[in-house]
Amino acid sequence: MPSFRLLASAAGFLATALIAMPALAYPVTVKSCNRDVTFEAAPKRAISNDVNLTEMMLALQLQDRMVGYTGISAWKTLDQKLRDGVKELPELSEKYPTKEVLLNADADFLFAGWNYGMKVGGEVTPETLAPFKINVYELTESCIHIMAKAKPTMSDMFVDILNLGAIFGVDDKAKTLVAGYEKGLADIKNRIGEVKQPVRVFVYDSGTEKPFTSGRFGIPTAMIEAAGGVNIMDDVDKNWVEVSWEPVIERNPQVIVIVNYGDVTAEQKIAFMKENPAFKNLDAFRSDRFAVLDYVEATPGPRNIDAISRLADTFHPRSM
Repeated sequence: MPSFRLLASAAGFLATALIAMPALAYPVTVKSCNRDVTFEAAPKRAISNDVNLTEMMLALQLQDRMVGYTGISAWKTLDQKLRDGVKELPELSEKYPTKEVLLNADADFLFAGWNYGMKVGGEVTPETLAPFKINVYELTESCIHIMAKAKPTMSDMFVDILNLGAIFGVDDKAKTLVAGYEKGLADIKNRIGEVKQPVRVFVYDSGTEKPFTSGRFGIPTAMIEAAGGVNIMDDVDKNWVEVSWEPVIERNPQVIVIVNYGDVTAEQKIAFMKENPAFKNLDAFRSDRFAVLDYVEATPGPRNIDAISRLADTFHPRSM
């Protein structure tokens, strides 16, 4: 008959082994907008929508858990870095995914957002996919479309990375990434020092008759503030929104940030503004201060911190 000491030792070993088993990390519950979403196991057939959300998945090296992605080539450029990351994966839909697309791929997870692959009352929502056992995690920035939320900070993007880490059981990778992002932000803050007078900034996404821009709840507002500026459309309670040119002229931006994607290039957008006499007296034009961000840099994702660093160089060139 085994001794008590041997039994205790075996029990201790078993307890240690069980604690170390990854499966015991589940179920995992994360907050997704106004929902608590529980995962009994890590998704095995995930799909991401849009280029920036797909890059979050790639940053966590989750390619082997994915069956494809959607919503990139119809509107955005799939750059070489991203193409290399997903070359083994198909683009299942050039635009927003339909329910049929997700079911045909036998998906068990969708990473999307409101106006990033889903629309309120649309065919693809967390509620419409629940009967098919497809869990949805929503991009935090996009939650403003369905609920009240605080003005964004870069922590919104960090939360998404950490939640994806928890969902897929790669917490250490997620925490390492976020620690690097936080250090990058701290370095930028130290470099530019105390900003007593933030630079006035306008984000020009698209449009000629009326500009499409980022309002108070878009991630560019958080990026601009981290770089020592202020979004002149900070009082517009939207994340991305169409406005008129009149308030742009009245608020006289010192820097114009161009979002580069689609058929109209950044150079063409700048040329359109420079050729319009209505804008000739803007401070940004007098000093020729433009900054160009690719779409994937101006939406929540892994490239935000490098983009903020470049914005800081444009806003505060003496800190370079």
